[in-house]
Amino acid sequence: MGDYGAWWRTVHPHLAAARMAKAESELRRRLVELDARRDSLDALAAEYDPRPAPRTDSVEMVDSLGDVIALLEQASTECEFEMITCQPGGGRPTVELEQAVARDTALLRRGVRMRTLYQHSARRHTPTQAYVERVVAAGAEVRTMAELFGRVIVFDRRIAFVPHHQRAGGAAVLRAPAALAFLCTAFDRAWNLAMPFGEPEQARIAVDELRRRILRLLSEGLKDEVIARRLGVSLRTCRKHIADLFQELGADSRFQAGYLTAARALLSGPA
Repeated sequence: MGDYGAWWRTVHPHLAAARMAKAESELRRRLVELDARRDSLDALAAEYDPRPAPRTDSVEMVDSLGDVIALLEQASTECEFEMITCQPGGGRPTVELEQAVARDTALLRRGVRMRTLYQHSARRHTPTQAYVERVVAAGAEVRTMAELFGRVIVFDRRIAFVPHHQRAGGAAVLRAPAALAFLCTAFDRAWNLAMPFGEPEQARIAVDELRRRILRLLSEGLKDEVIARRLGVSLRTCRKHIADLFQELGADSRFQAGYLTAARALLSGPA
């Protein structure tokens, strides 16, 4: 500054270039530091999982049907070698079967073994018959029994879904090895006793076994409604079978049917 205000003095451009070089050197040093920090963050990111690791000794209770479906879809996508399913209650709802076809055929295309247990009553349910035909053609295995131990879906013997004890549509998700081993053993034992779904010659045997089971439950004093629920048949169908059994036995009452059953040793074999 002078008496005449601000003024400028020209210098050689190399002097300005030298000052720029110093700034450039400082910038390069900062870039190296940033790259080093980025490498450290990338290494940490490889070890970081935002999802909490599932506890293998716990039971996860899921109340919402939507959440259950999402978890089933995830487990199905991650399944590598086996899915086993036990579906009591007779035929499944048509909408549920339609959703299951796409999921199950995708599993089978990946080489996953799929085994499903139904009750004998499912053989007479047209939508279930159509579903079974499609998945069996894709490689699935389906069998039936008169009575099943409960509803369960297990993926790779590492995660299982069973019904919620209070919430309709909810589920308990099991990952504990001991619980999974118990469920898989129960399934395998039932599977060995069950009858292939798609074999026509097994249909008559399945009906005979169903009626034999009805006869056993009648002898235990159970009501028609309870028998129908346990065997996965409608109350009307159950009562039709009971009426046919009474006629074949020549019985007019439950007491007489029980007496004639015992006298003829009709239930002397396995249930």
